[in-house]
Amino acid sequence: MCRFILPLLLAVAGLILLGQGGYIYAKATLAQILLERAFTESIATGRETRPWSWADTWPVARIEIKRIHASTIVLAGSSGQALAFGPGHVENTPDAGERGVAVYSAHRDTHFRFLHNVAIGDEIDVTRRDGKKFRYRADSTSIVRFDASGIDPLRDGYGLVLSTCWPFEALTPGPDRYLLHATLIGPVP
Repeated sequence: MCRFILPLLLAVAGLILLGQGGYIYAKATLAQILLERAFTESIATGRETRPWSWADTWPVARIEIKRIHASTIVLAGSSGQALAFGPGHVENTPDAGERGVAVYSAHRDTHFRFLHNVAIGDEIDVTRRDGKKFRYRADSTSIVRFDASGIDPLRDGYGLVLSTCWPFEALTPGPDRYLLHATLIGPVP
């Protein structure tokens, strides 16, 4: 009897872990559908639109990189709750298109998993919730500790940083962050 219990318990534990992993991806995918609807409504009405009634955040931008067919809706704030559903616009950084460095952060295994495919020179379009669209060019990348990014959001110029955990293929959290730096090319008509 005992030789059946251990394999059964291991199989049940494996199914639970597999289910949890699938849940994370399903939640991220469904959230982006609801966020897309709320973002479209925000542009049309000019008001903050929450994607679901209990949400403590709302869509503020869409990031698109056409060369790799990547698109994601960004939420206000970068709390752990917000990042569970989409990239977050880091607090106290300017909006895209404004002077300084706009910073967006997301998880490496869901909403920013495409960052490892972005090449220097790629164009990144950011549409704000007011409907204004700005184009950036990827300039460089860096790997930094989470507490030593060196990003000055108030520096001169018009920059963009997309941030996620590093290394991309890691299974556990770590102290390092991957930063993709980009410079504003101009508004998109």
